[in-house]
Amino acid sequence: MSKKQKTIKSEISLSGVGLHTGNTVSMTFKPAPVNHGFAFVRVDLEENPTIEACADYVVNTQRGTNLEKNGVQVQTSEHVLAAAVGLNIDNLIIEIDASEPPIMDGSSKFFVEALENAGIQEQDAEIEEYVVKEIISYKDDVTGSEIILMPSDEYQITTMVDFGTKILGTQNATLDKISDFKKEIAAARTFSFLHEIEMLLENDLIKGGDLNNAIVYVDKELSEATMQKLKKAFKKDNISVKPNGILDNLNLHWANEAARHKLLDVIGDLALVGTRIRGKVIANKPGHLVNTMFAKKLAKMIKIEKRNNVPQYDLNHPPLMDIHKIMDILPHRPPFLLVDRILELSDKHVVGMKNVTMNESFFVGHFPGAPVMPGVLQIEAMAQCGGILVLSSVPDPENYLTYFMKMDKVKFKQKVLPGDTLIFKNELITPIRRGICHMQAYAYANGKLVAEAELMAQISKIR
Repeated sequence: MSKKQKTIKSEISLSGVGLHTGNTVSMTFKPAPVNHGFAFVRVDLEENPTIEACADYVVNTQRGTNLEKNGVQVQTSEHVLAAAVGLNIDNLIIEIDASEPPIMDGSSKFFVEALENAGIQEQDAEIEEYVVKEIISYKDDVTGSEIILMPSDEYQITTMVDFGTKILGTQNATLDKISDFKKEIAAARTFSFLHEIEMLLENDLIKGGDLNNAIVYVDKELSEATMQKLKKAFKKDNISVKPNGILDNLNLHWANEAARHKLLDVIGDLALVGTRIRGKVIANKPGHLVNTMFAKKLAKMIKIEKRNNVPQYDLNHPPLMDIHKIMDILPHRPPFLLVDRILELSDKHVVGMKNVTMNESFFVGHFPGAPVMPGVLQIEAMAQCGGILVLSSVPDPENYLTYFMKMDKVKFKQKVLPGDTLIFKNELITPIRRGICHMQAYAYANGKLVAEAELMAQISKIR
């Protein structure tokens, strides 16, 4: 069954206090187009810089997952991202007027409520989902933390935590269906140990903290001096320790709330992979460091797998467009027409083919005795294939010409020789607007990737 991408119907705002700064933060969720993913926008800075939710942008995992792009930071991104993933949202713009989202009650609950109030709607594009086919793992040998991802029919997560303290002990939590996130995980609040709170207070690092947005486990004797510090910091007349070992003024939602919050963090951190996951995650002693290191590893694997995933087509099947139909659309003509067939075409992608023969004119001089198709012509062939995609967006393609605007991230992997059959696959990076087509292009031959590039072209009407 096909699944459509999702975003929200309308924008919605909420505000709260930043945990580390203590300042009031306003945050607005906005709908995003298909294939956009999650992105933070710093509206408090000039030109409103965007920081995509990408594992490559993780720069620090102390007290949260912190992202940085071109010197612009977003701190503690995980609770917001977990809410989006937990509601099966694929595309979302998150505007904030500070470096960190509001901490709220230390969970994802209020973000989930806001997103639901904005309404969730399907979009006209299929979801991109990474289907796990074999076990993938990452282990931090220093801490013993480990994450394992294995095949499963849907996205599932299990967390196992053990902090080596009597007061917290060993806890486990499991989410069998992401649709249960709101009910089972979203309200699980962040937690800390008393000795960590003391250190943070001494270094003025939790200006926005109070007993309403963090569970504090008392793992050491509560001295009078510490008691006075906590009273002052939390603006309380009295502070005591409950029989279950946590500071008062807070009741646990679940006995294993700590393990559930760790599960929430895993979901938020793995959102940085940039695609939905169909597989079961088992996280033993998870933390932001091991979570994001695994996210980086998985994102890299997906990118390589996608790049090397050679499309399979029956070349004996009648093409969608033969050379005559191609010439009805493209202005190119021999000897510079470098696409022989179009095999697939939608408003988001195109697949084409070229038979490379020894009769190609460029083999005369490239190179005598060792014929190799020039890389620049491989790019041109991919661009012509993309030209079919963009020209198909207008009713009278014969009245337009296609012009190259930019090529980026060009890589050549294998030689293309006489006798090879090239398969081109171009996918839109952003929707076509004003005749501008920005696409990711791949060329395959003999079951291997031979070239790839990001291409941008524009059509212009013939005058």
